[in-house]
Amino acid sequence: MSIQERTPNSLKAPARGLRSVVYGIGLTFLSACSGVIPPCGAKMSPPSSELRNTKWELIRWNLTPNANGEVRGRQIPLGDNSNPIQLAFDVNGERVSGFTGCNRFTASLSEDSRGFTFEKITTTKMACNPQRTELENDFLYELNDYRNIVRDGDRLLMIGRDREVLTFAQRDIPQSKSGSK
Repeated sequence: MSIQERTPNSLKAPARGLRSVVYGIGLTFLSACSGVIPPCGAKMSPPSSELRNTKWELIRWNLTPNANGEVRGRQIPLGDNSNPIQLAFDVNGERVSGFTGCNRFTASLSEDSRGFTFEKITTTKMACNPQRTELENDFLYELNDYRNIVRDGDRLLMIGRDREVLTFAQRDIPQSKSGSK
């Protein structure tokens, strides 16, 4: 057997190994996209017109990563009447309202080339237990001081300057019964 006959066969094993490594790297890049904040394919700072007449419920609250880089979740209790923390954008794209975990709130929307912001946030003044009051204060802080809003299909991510991430899921807006007075 000559050297030329052995060379192609001896190169097949390393080529198979290299091909496996390349496929593995490709799969890693594809699956790594799912753990990125904001997610791949998400729309950064969507215009408020895309959120007109939509309702969103807070489903996850990730706190600022700790010293080890671990992300911890904050427990999100329901309100006294099982009301979740929620946002609802009006049909004109000018106002947002919702529930803070303790009180109802409303705000006007202001928009520029970088996206929209919530302005003139006002709340009702119901007395709540200390845990709900703390939750409300923290939520209003995030609402007032977020860095980015990202839309990823039926998810809305509010990324705070403090790196906390509030994740909202889109909910159906109940339709009023036609003919009812």
